Amino acid sequence: MLEIEIKARAEDLEELREKIVKLGAEFVKKQRQVDTYFNHPGRDFAKTDEALRIRKVDDDLFLTYKGPKLDRLTKTREEFEVKVADETAKIILKRLGFREVAKVTKSRDYYRLSDFEIMLDTIEGLGYFIEVEKRADEYRPEELVEFLESLGIKKDAIERRSYLELVLEAKSREYF
Repeated sequence: MLEIEIKARAEDLEELREKIVKLGAEFVKKQRQVDTYFNHPGRDFAKTDEALRIRKVDDDLFLTYKGPKLDRLTKTREEFEVKVADETAKIILKRLGFREVAKVTKSRDYYRLSDFEIMLDTIEGLGYFIEVEKRADEYRPEELVEFLESLGIKKDAIERRSYLELVLEAKSREYF
C-alpha cells in the first residue's frame, strides 16, 4: 500500500474549505502539531532526501522516519511511524548523535472525501497550504493533481519541498 501525497500553496483556506465541503468532504478533526526534526550524525538527510522527526500532538508523541521521495511531482515516500511514551525518545536520539535541526509548527484541519484525506494547514512563518493524500495499491499521482486543479489550484502552486525544507530556506534568507 502506498501513501500518495501532494501539497500546494494556498491563498485562502476558507475558500478552499467551502469548495471541499461543497464537494461532500466531511470535517474529521483539528490539530496543532509541533514537529522537531533531527539530522543523522553520519549522513546528511538534506542530501539523502530523508527525514526523522518527533511530532507532538496534544500529549501524544510520534517518532517518524520518511525515506526519499519517489517521484519529481508529489511527496510520495516510504514512511514509518511509532508512538513513543514521552520525551525520552528525543534524549535517546541526541545521545546517539542525532542533532536537532528545526521545529515546524502547524495548525491542521483534516477532511475526508471518498478516498482522499485533505488537510488545510497554517504553518508558522510560511502561510497556508493544502495537502491531499490517498492510500492505494496502484501509483497514480495524476489523480491528486487533477483534484487540486478541480479546486482551482494551478500546477505551479504545487510544492514538493517539505515544510522543514521551506522553514530552513526561510531562516537562511533571514541571515542574508
